[in-house]
Formats: sequence, C-alpha cells, structure tokens
Amino acid sequence: MSKKKSKAVTKGVLPQKKPLLISLGLVIAVFLIAVICLFVHFSEKRAPNVAAYKEKLALLEASALTKETEDVIGKSPAGGKAGNAVFLSICDTTERASVFCGTGPDLRSAWEDADTKVVDFLTDSYYDPAWVKADVVYTSKVVDMEELREAMEASYSGYFRYGIAFDTRYQTSLLEAELNSNRIYDYDEDDHGELNLKYLNRYLNKAGRESLEELPKAFALFQCLGWFCDENNVVWPLHDSGVEYGRRVVEHIDSDYINQLLDNTADFLAHQVNPDGSFIYGIKPRFDNEISGYNILRHAGTVWAMICQYGVSGDETLREPIQRAIDYMLDCVVYQDENTAYIYEEESGEIKLGGCGICILALTEYMEVFRDQSYLDVCEKLGHGIVSMMNEETGGYYHVFNRDFSLKEENRVVFYDGEATFALCRLYGVTGNDYWLDAAQKAVGHFIAEDYTQYEDHWVAYAMNEITKYVSDPAYYEFGLRNVAENLKTIQKRTVPSPTSLEMLMATFELYDRALESGIAVEDFDLEAFLHTISVRVNRQLNGYFYPEFTMYMERPNRVLNSFMVRHDGYRVQIDDVQHNIGGYYLYVQDYDKLVSYGLLDNRERNNG
Repeated sequence: MSKKKSKAVTKGVLPQKKPLLISLGLVIAVFLIAVICLFVHFSEKRAPNVAAYKEKLALLEASALTKETEDVIGKSPAGGKAGNAVFLSICDTTERASVFCGTGPDLRSAWEDADTKVVDFLTDSYYDPAWVKADVVYTSKVVDMEELREAMEASYSGYFRYGIAFDTRYQTSLLEAELNSNRIYDYDEDDHGELNLKYLNRYLNKAGRESLEELPKAFALFQCLGWFCDENNVVWPLHDSGVEYGRRVVEHIDSDYINQLLDNTADFLAHQVNPDGSFIYGIKPRFDNEISGYNILRHAGTVWAMICQYGVSGDETLREPIQRAIDYMLDCVVYQDENTAYIYEEESGEIKLGGCGICILALTEYMEVFRDQSYLDVCEKLGHGIVSMMNEETGGYYHVFNRDFSLKEENRVVFYDGEATFALCRLYGVTGNDYWLDAAQKAVGHFIAEDYTQYEDHWVAYAMNEITKYVSDPAYYEFGLRNVAENLKTIQKRTVPSPTSLEMLMATFELYDRALESGIAVEDFDLEAFLHTISVRVNRQLNGYFYPEFTMYMERPNRVLNSFMVRHDGYRVQIDDVQHNIGGYYLYVQDYDKLVSYGLLDNRERNNG
C-alpha cells in the first residue's frame, strides 16, 4: 500500500519539471526581447544625432578636405610627432562645446581620427550637435615660456590668438578659443603673459581629460584654418589670421545683412528685461557670471537703442519689453519743483547730467516711432533739469547733483556734455520751442571754445549732427567735421571693436551729407579716407558680435548668442556695449544707400585690393 502511494506521489511530482523549465525559458526570452527592444529604442534615439553630425561633417569635409587646403598646410603643419592635427568642436547650444583632436601623417587620417572620437562620444550620449566646427592646423612653432610671455605682452588683452599643444603628439592640445574662453591665457596685470595652470586643469577635468601636474618647458603654438556649420547646415569659412581670427567671413556687409544682425540683437535685449522693467545688466559669459550693480543712464540708452530698432523692424515682440523698461526708468524720475525733473540713480545716490539727457533721447524716440505724445511733459521737465545744470556764463555743464539737488561733482565724464546737448536739440525738434535750441547753442559754443575735438566724443558728433538740422552755421559744420578729421587715423588703426567710433563716424556722415545739401564748403575734408574708415569699422565691429563660432566655447552659449561682447574684458556682455553697437550699425543701415552713392563700395574694393 505504501509503495503504491509512493509511486503515486512520484508520478504526481515529476511531470511538473517541464512546465517550470518552459516558464523560465519564456521569462528569459521576454527579458532578452525587452533588452533588444530597449537597445533598438535607444539606438534609434541616438542614431539621428549621429546622422545629423555626419551630415554636417560631410559639408565641412567638402570645404576642408581639398587640394587647396593641403597646399596651404603642407606635409607636417602640426610638427612634432603629430604631423597633421584636426580639431572638431560640437555644441548643442546650451553648454560649452566639446572638442576632439585627431592627428595623423596626413590631413585625411587626422580628420578621421578626430571624427572617430566624436562618434564615440555621440554614441554614448543623447547629445544634439547643432553646431559643428572644424579647425585644421596650418602653422605651428615651438616656444618656451619666456617666448610665450613676450608674445602675449605684445598683444592686446584677450587677443593672443594661438592654440597650444602641450606635448609633441598633441595629446593635450587646446584651440585658441578654448584657452581664451576658459581664462587659461592670463592677461591680468600682475601675471600678464602667463598660462594659468589652475584654470587649465579645471577645464581638462571638466572635459574628462587628464590634468597636468606642471607646465612643460616648451610647447607648440599653432593656428588653424577653420569652417563652421550652423544649425541650418550652412558652412561658413572662418578668418585664419589677424584680429578677425576665428570669425566667419562675410563678403557683403550691406544694409540687409546688418539689419538682420540688429533684429537678432534687439531680440537679445528684449529677453534681458526683467519683470520689473530693469535689465539683466551684464554677463561674464566665460563662466556665466552676472555683473552686479546698475546704471540708469545705461538703462536709458539701451531703451533708446531698442526703440530705434523697433522703428526699422516693427517687431511687435519688442513693444511690451520696451514699455516695461520705460516704466522702470520713469520710476527713477524725481522732481525739484513742478517744472524741473531729473533721473535719480538710487544705487549711487546721484543725479547725473548724462542720465537726464539719454532719458529724453529714449522718450522722444518713443514719441516719434509710436506716434504717442504721452511723454512730452516729463521730457520738458527733464529738459529744465538739464538747463539747471548748465553754467549760463560759459555754456558748460555741472555733471553730478546729490538727491537734494545740490552740486556733488562739477566734472566727471566729458560725454555727459554731448548727451545733454543732443537731448536739448531733440526737445527743440519735438516742441519747436526756441528755449531749448538757445540752450543747445550755448553748449555748442562751449564745445568749440574748449576744442572738444580732443575728446574723440561720439556724443558731440550726435549733438552737432542734430543741431545742424535747425541751425545752418558754417562754424558748426566746420567743427563737426573737424571732430572726426582730427581723430580719423586713430579710429582707423584701432584694432579692437570700438562701437562708439562707428557711432561718431556715422553721425558725422549725416552732417557731411547735410553740409553738401546746404552748400557749405567742405573742400578740406578727406572723403575717401572717411569712407575707408567707415568700411574698416563696420567690418571690425563684427569681431565683437557673438556669433555661434564664438559663443560655443562659453559656459552657456545660447544665453549670449547674438549679443555684442568686449573680448578684452573677459568677453563681457553689458547692456551699454550692446546699445552702442546698435547705435552705429543702425545709422549705417539708415544711410547705406547714400554711403554707396558717395563711393563706399568702390572705396572698399580699392582699399581691400
């Protein structure tokens, strides 16, 4: 009986093993299918990124891997054991570009080496390479630290434009843009001409690369031929030398091109307006640090620039930020009595002559562009404030008042004088009241008597251009033209972007054109040199525009894209820097056809030939 029971039990247990094995197999199969599906899913998500990069790379190859390039670079342009070196930079617009260096015995093998590294990086990430830049080393030389120091001391701060290979194989090598945008080139006065090992290793570590315990005794300086492929798959060749190094080549800087650039810049400013109407005052983009402090004068100037560009573009997205910024500005108006007002800057506790002037410029521009006279009353009261800061005997101005309207500082910034006088002229244009014109003429008399040409002042140029719309005095034209003529060589030779120089030139061009229309003699004015200088400045000013080939090496590229920067101050982006760039280019667009009629293009070709 017990045996049968045992067999029965045995028979009841053994048949269950097969279903268990089948179930386990099904679980494993389902798991493997899930893994495969996940792999395919993620591969499919990655594949478009790699494909997009490859599409851009193919476009770059068509420009870079040519016989012409090979002829320029020679057999071993990188020198050492590298032979040839190629850098590929990729950026998703939101964070600092990743840079990959490839080397090889010839250009193509170096290119393929760099490409392989990029693909390896993309395969292990979801990175979206919106921008791709190719740099091909075409010249290099080995120097020691002392030679580097001497070369840096001979260059302008921020303008030492060489990459560095810290070893002969280019295992640790950085582009000029990487070195300057990460403060590895140290231009501080105490350490001018140094490599900052701390910032170098900080950058290498963040990029997942091996740091250096110390700097080598010698290394290779190099420069590159470059090409940039943008988000629309347009390839831009880049300048390979001089102050334009690394910036796209723009063949025709005409009014259409500049107007598009200004639309982008005005949009940038609109996004800097805070909810309360103040601006994000400035950004140090290398490490994405905001600049503290505030200046209501510069606030007003920025509003003026935005209104000017709105007048050209009619872009309705600018209207609300402009209004918000004006409201903030008007909240800073203080009244001495029912007829006299000033702009008061709470942070400094000061009333500045220039702030009152530029506030009037912004509000009169608003009234003209928007056909709205709402601000006429406050403009006139600010005008009375300016006149109260004038020395009636000399026509000079007192520059700074305290909050109680007492004098704080008689002379501070010479530019205040031109700003205030320009504003008085604009007030006359709006009201037709001779009171404002008489005050402006008194100030201009002071400019001439004290020879303000010595200050190379763009605001004086604005004021002289404006007052000659109403007063056709040959002495005014002579002084206004001399204001530029005596500074022309300095302006032309200035290697760094100087937006106020372009403003000065363009305001004076309008004055020159008016002189001819009025029959005023201008025989001694060198028109050819004048037009050439305008052409030089218009081109050079683009070196301060934050194109993507520059921004891609900053901490947060899209935050400063389409703004204007000051390279020699850590790529600073400040609202007044942007304002002045808009100011000069805005007049260039307005007067472009006349410039061409006077021979701008012929002059440009003659001087570029």
